[in-house]
Amino acid sequence: MLSFSKLQTAGIMLLILLGVVFCVPNLLSNEARESLPGFLPKGTINLGLDLQGGSHLLLRVETGKVVDDRMKGLMGDLRREMRPNRSAGQERISIENLTYNDQTDTITLRIADSAMEKEAEDRIRDLTKGGVGGALGLGLRAYSVNVDGRTIEVAMTPEAQRFYADEAVRDSIEVVRRRIDPAGNKEVLIAPQGPDRIVVQVPGDNDPEALKDLINRTGQLSFHRQDPTVSLSDAMAGLLPPGRVFLPFASLEGSGRPGLVLYDDAEVTGDMVQTASASPNSDGGGFQINFAFDQRGARRFAEYTRNNVGSIFAIVLDNEIISAPNIQTPITQGSGRITGNFSAVEAAETSLLIRSGALPAELNTLETRSVGAQLGKDSVDAGAKALVIGFIAVIFYMVISYGRFGLYADIALIANVILLMGALSLMGSTLTLPGIAGIVLTIGMAVDANVLIFERIREEILSGKTPIKAAEVGYDKARSAIIDANITTFLAALIMFQLGAGPVRGFAITLAVGVVTSVFTAYVLTRLFAGGYLLSKRPQEIKL
Repeated sequence: MLSFSKLQTAGIMLLILLGVVFCVPNLLSNEARESLPGFLPKGTINLGLDLQGGSHLLLRVETGKVVDDRMKGLMGDLRREMRPNRSAGQERISIENLTYNDQTDTITLRIADSAMEKEAEDRIRDLTKGGVGGALGLGLRAYSVNVDGRTIEVAMTPEAQRFYADEAVRDSIEVVRRRIDPAGNKEVLIAPQGPDRIVVQVPGDNDPEALKDLINRTGQLSFHRQDPTVSLSDAMAGLLPPGRVFLPFASLEGSGRPGLVLYDDAEVTGDMVQTASASPNSDGGGFQINFAFDQRGARRFAEYTRNNVGSIFAIVLDNEIISAPNIQTPITQGSGRITGNFSAVEAAETSLLIRSGALPAELNTLETRSVGAQLGKDSVDAGAKALVIGFIAVIFYMVISYGRFGLYADIALIANVILLMGALSLMGSTLTLPGIAGIVLTIGMAVDANVLIFERIREEILSGKTPIKAAEVGYDKARSAIIDANITTFLAALIMFQLGAGPVRGFAITLAVGVVTSVFTAYVLTRLFAGGYLLSKRPQEIKL
């Protein structure tokens, strides 16, 4: 029980050495860390918003627009559904009128030929038969269809409206996260607050206005065909046929052209783009944006380019044309590139927007504030002071109460803090003020395990056992109590991590890692020291 093999001892020492190696970068300046050899770790513990300052935003998701967008998209689907489909053996159904009432969220469609009423109803019911909120779309009914002769009304159900509003909040959180923290290592807090609000906290970012601009860029990418039959003068005068839109060229495109008349319905949409990246332009100066479609987008893109060789295909981002190339050959490999007068920053930002996806709804900023670094410094100083005072008090108490064995516990306590800081550095964790509280709690927990062991050894000595036998029994009998207590604490930390957010998660991570390191140092490291002393010196009595 008290003896360790040389291999076991070497393993314990190696683990502590690794903790020191991963912990040291936190004590170095940025310049010193960068000068370290490449094989040495350079990661540090990040400081949270409450410790280093940063930006805080409160955003409202305009969920009403989500319903409007879906209903307008459904209008386009209804229009396409009435077109002839040779492969399905369907004839054209002429539409006399197609309107959308955004007050009642209702689409009204009137069929021109009464003989086609039943066919039109069947197509519309087939188009809208899917559900939302359940597995395989078998949940709530998304649309209701009412038929009155040649007039067919399609409305979104209230249940579907609530579902899509909740989905818009969830999707907005994910899009904002990908824009702010594409690598996933900044430990930003993005969480819902109420039915339609989002809280965003970014540590270290003291420019909330720039952050707001990045978040609120729409990032909507789409690919449209041109309508060359409409003259530029008519388009600029607002004389456009139904289903057409006149869009200007973006300033970065650099063509000098005022704009193009495009079909409003996109042939390919940004949600079909799987990846996007920036790279130097392979045909000349500047930078280009490379993109690749998913299977659905690749199929649509290939089909359109195959059938429209020689025509203009406009690439639109946020209602501006960023490129309008001529289709020279069919593009069937599911990827392409956007060239233009892009700078490196513009190409990188645009590819990030495309990659992160479009916001499902507009975000309005309700509150903007910046947490100053001075407040964070005060919190760090106060937390560090509490940590040092508690650490010193515990060290003196253990030495006074348990003598040599208390000294062993203090050495293990120092090793525990080193391992904890090294593990947090390795994970790139963010330390918040509650996280510092978690470290202080870990110190108390580590000593608590030693107190349990030493008191049990003291009881065994008073019962007449020799020091070696008393130590063996003490460590053996205290093991189950130590493991049970720390497992319950570890489970509590896991629950806090799953259900909590922001600083609560930071506390949970620190506590969970601290549980593991404290059990190791309190039970293994002190046993190594105590066993080495007892087996080598074999004292007849020990002071506890």
